[in-house]
Amino acid sequence: MDHLKPRPANSPPLTPLTFLERAALVYGTSTSIVYNSTTTYTWSDTHCRCLRMASSISSYGLGRGDVISVLAPNVPAIYELHFAIPMSGAILNNINTRLDSRTVSVLLHHSGSKLVFVDYQLTKLLFDAVSLLPPDHARPMIVLIENDENENNNVHGLQSQVITTTYEEMIKKGDPEFKWVRPKSEWDPIALNYTSGTTSTPKGVVHCHRGAFIMSMDALADWSVPKQPVYLWTLPMFHANGWSFTWGMAAVGATNVCLRKFDGPIVYDTIRRHGVTHMCGAPVVLNMLTNQSNPTPLPKPVHLLTAGAPPPATVLLRVESVGFVVSHGYGLTETGGLMVSCAWKNEWNKFPASERAKLKARQGIRTLAASEVNVIDPKTGKVVPKDGKTIGEVVLKGGCLFLGYLKDPENTNNCMGDDGWFKTGDVGVMHEDGYLEIKDRSKDIIISGGENISSVEVESMLYTFPAINEAAVVAKPDEYWGETPCAFVSLKEGIRERPSERDVIEYCRGKLPHYMVPKNVVFKDELPKTSTGKVQKYLLREMAKELGNSRATSRL
Repeated sequence: MDHLKPRPANSPPLTPLTFLERAALVYGTSTSIVYNSTTTYTWSDTHCRCLRMASSISSYGLGRGDVISVLAPNVPAIYELHFAIPMSGAILNNINTRLDSRTVSVLLHHSGSKLVFVDYQLTKLLFDAVSLLPPDHARPMIVLIENDENENNNVHGLQSQVITTTYEEMIKKGDPEFKWVRPKSEWDPIALNYTSGTTSTPKGVVHCHRGAFIMSMDALADWSVPKQPVYLWTLPMFHANGWSFTWGMAAVGATNVCLRKFDGPIVYDTIRRHGVTHMCGAPVVLNMLTNQSNPTPLPKPVHLLTAGAPPPATVLLRVESVGFVVSHGYGLTETGGLMVSCAWKNEWNKFPASERAKLKARQGIRTLAASEVNVIDPKTGKVVPKDGKTIGEVVLKGGCLFLGYLKDPENTNNCMGDDGWFKTGDVGVMHEDGYLEIKDRSKDIIISGGENISSVEVESMLYTFPAINEAAVVAKPDEYWGETPCAFVSLKEGIRERPSERDVIEYCRGKLPHYMVPKNVVFKDELPKTSTGKVQKYLLREMAKELGNSRATSRL
């Protein structure tokens, strides 16, 4: 049996980059990217542009192991860079465009990013972030992604900042016959994504080519995506590389309809104009779609995949009444996409609408890429009963899981130890039918509009407010955002002027990204604590619920 073994012919490294080559051959004349009224590419165009960009990146001496960052909304360039950057051998690092300059600077410093592609509307954010880098940190090269409608690019501070070149100039000078850099091993890194997790220090999640390949194919199969769908990019591509649909849509020759900013009326118009068949988004997207005044029913069903905070049953009912077919799942930045989905059973169709919505709000069962999904007692390590009541920690196994946290062996070992599980830090229950339901989030992580918010980070900032003595932040249910931060604070004795809720919120706005700013601030004489002095956050969560669901439709 010694002759039965891996050989070069049967064990080339798996990578989703091969999807692009195949798309150019099979779907070469079909539309790959649509943006506004000015930009349309075919898959042959996209393949050529990505080769040219990879060639240009290589010409700067960048390649294997180098981190290249992208700070851009859902424009064609960020889609192309999901292929072009790793095709040069470098590691793709998408940066959340909603972060503040201080956090962006921390990410650039931690990743050691050598080059940053920045959208013309985000140059000030990047320039401010670069200015905050330590003096001994080498400044990254900056490539400007221009306004492709040929209007004023509105670039802030160009006179005093160094722009290496522009995106389209790099495309023009690149070699269309470039032999792209294939991974030596399928375990080579392909992407670096940051998640704040449950601490104030961002963690760099490193994904490999193998994991990205598996998740891309799994995402398509689990959602039953057909060949050549029309996919609307309402999900930010900086969110776990668009849940790996960036690569996956090339595998099926999709038309990628790029959308710079989410806007309800524009989404409906785009769906009708381009015949959109599929889209993704956090539960807040569902709220935005149903908050339109008397939305006209869709001409044909649109499949909508959502994940994050469980969508309220009432929201699911409203969005499906318009014509969306909603699927619900669960994943983390560390999984690269959804490893759990609420696979629908035909027998559930006979249930009343309210019961169907309740079932659909559960996270579900493992996808094909997940070897195992379970709930364990963190103290004993044993699987909890499937009774829908016994709470434990959600744990996962699967080929799409990340390699580990960049420069952080301690946290890597803590969440992926010798017991063979990836510990998510989320707590939930397992129902009798094997379907998972998340019940809470350990260490008080808050998911607002699909964004992970560290309560620790918000609390640390609140403690800098001169009049605040103690601070604790918990999630408050919100019909629009899913959850929003709610701050409970006690004040120092002897202060001359008692601050108002508005005073604290305005202070937070000057210190934090807007999505992290507490929507409510509750003043208490003293925060509830255990006998050992720990704040009893479960009591604060109950208090926050009693405040009622807010209906805010914009960030403060």
